[in-house]
Amino acid sequence: MDDGNHDVARRAVLMTAGAGLSAGLGAGLVSNLAQAEGVTAAAAGEASVWSQEYWAEKNGVKLNLWRKRVGAPKAGEKPLPILFLVHGSSNSTRSSYDLIMPPGKGEYSLMNVMAREGYDVWTMDHDGYGYSGSSGNNSDIASGVEDLKAAMPVIQKETGISKMHMYGTSSGAIRAGAFAQAKPEHVERLILSAFTYKGTGADEIARRRKRIDEYRANPRRKRDAEMIRSIFTRDGHPGSTDPGVPDAIIAMEMKFGNTIPTGTYLDMAANLPLVDPKKVPAPVLMIRGEWDGNSTNEDLLDFYAQLPNGDRQFVILPNTSHSIGYGKNRHLLWYAIKNFLAAPATIAS
Repeated sequence: MDDGNHDVARRAVLMTAGAGLSAGLGAGLVSNLAQAEGVTAAAAGEASVWSQEYWAEKNGVKLNLWRKRVGAPKAGEKPLPILFLVHGSSNSTRSSYDLIMPPGKGEYSLMNVMAREGYDVWTMDHDGYGYSGSSGNNSDIASGVEDLKAAMPVIQKETGISKMHMYGTSSGAIRAGAFAQAKPEHVERLILSAFTYKGTGADEIARRRKRIDEYRANPRRKRDAEMIRSIFTRDGHPGSTDPGVPDAIIAMEMKFGNTIPTGTYLDMAANLPLVDPKKVPAPVLMIRGEWDGNSTNEDLLDFYAQLPNGDRQFVILPNTSHSIGYGKNRHLLWYAIKNFLAAPATIAS
């Protein structure tokens, strides 16, 4: 990271639409950190989170969907707002968004956190991941968009809603952005976490570009315990994550084997950019950790500046690496998500 990039990354920044990109994330966030964690813990004791799995189908491939909300849905009740979570390249969806840590380690399930905030939270294993079947393809970004399209009729049938908030992290953010571009009628508000636009100047993208031929030759790549641990060391700040996190992920993921699809790594190495910001009409929150090797501030701000909707925010989380949701400062992520999704409606001029 060059000096200019590091100077910006040292602090949390909230950049809102308009003439300038200057407002700080602010003392409000800092002063609410302990409160945010405390509120979540209190809610955890009060709210019973209901869960259910469903199945979508894409060209004969069964895709597993996982849903959580407070209380089972009841006939005739007002539907809750939907938040759909899109997983990244190396882990399936439940270890990504519904990770269960040993007692005393705190909450790591974004699904639980947002369910207790009043959302109907959905997610899915993409083609070739987790509980889903495999078409045998490399599950690239285009395939992921088709997976999301296949999920929409199931969600609409179960909730009566066809438009939802969407959150994606890492290559899941690219999937979510590409889906919002292809099917804007389904996306209410969009959160791109740990996103990569062109990848210019990003250390991790440079490493992947050296392996393009390997990724092209193999529809699946090795993803063993060592690789999972490397996710939390490659940005150079392993202390930003509890060392028990990779152990918990490994315990959940190894039952699915030690390989996963190659497509998103190949896309990020050879085919960027995959999302055109000018074609994403939804309100957008872009959020990254200050030590994220998958992108630079310049790369992401280039994308941000081209977004057509004035309802947009750019947030940098301090003392946080690429895997934001697993970090010790994950409560900052929750705070940013909650505030963005709960934004009041804009009054037209």
